[in-house]
Amino acid sequence: MLENVGLEFPRKEGPLSIALRWLSGLIGKKRSGPITVGLSDINISINKGEIVGVIGRNGSGKSTLLKAMAGIYKPDIGWVGIDGDISLLSGVGVGMNANLTGRENIHLYGSILGHNKATMDKLIGGIIEFSELDGFIDEPFRTYSSGMKARLGISVATAVKPDILLIDEVLGVGDPGFKKRSQKRIRSLMDDSNTVVIVSHSFGLLKEICDRMIMMEKGEVKILGTPEEVIQMYHDIEG
Repeated sequence: MLENVGLEFPRKEGPLSIALRWLSGLIGKKRSGPITVGLSDINISINKGEIVGVIGRNGSGKSTLLKAMAGIYKPDIGWVGIDGDISLLSGVGVGMNANLTGRENIHLYGSILGHNKATMDKLIGGIIEFSELDGFIDEPFRTYSSGMKARLGISVATAVKPDILLIDEVLGVGDPGFKKRSQKRIRSLMDDSNTVVIVSHSFGLLKEICDRMIMMEKGEVKILGTPEEVIQMYHDIEG
């Protein structure tokens, strides 16, 4: 559940803007730096067992919304309440350290997802097997290709079945063989998880699996409704 959630980010300033703010400080006038609104007045209640899709144009706030739900971003105002274990599948190599080995990153990423060392020790064999990175697992992560990074990240993130699963556009990463296996595994997680929130540009998939959908625009919830309603509004706005 999200109540009145708002989130802002500082925006990079140019030399002129920095100089003007410095001069304002000299004459006793405070001039705050520029900001970008990430989320604005978000009110969402998701029921246990629901699958909720999130759509919107690039930069509309979809990924920011999921990261706020996962606790990665703390809202400036409002409240986020989560009941149960949560796992976020997002990006390639998110949470990994370039200078650590693949094996070390399994434990690091696992800890970020909230799993203790004992749990990761039990899971590491299956994670390595699923990733098919046996020959590279003790090499530095920085030497991995983007496909290898994706395989390791998804293998760790999907090793434990959470109560709440957040998926941010990861169904299409990796080589064709791994893509097929990872999609099958993620669908299995979706079947077993109590609640799923998924960001995707695949409207056909979302219409097939979602109970409700959200359309984001400029950090706000434009509409929350049935898949048919939300997809239709998106097409109407896009023209």
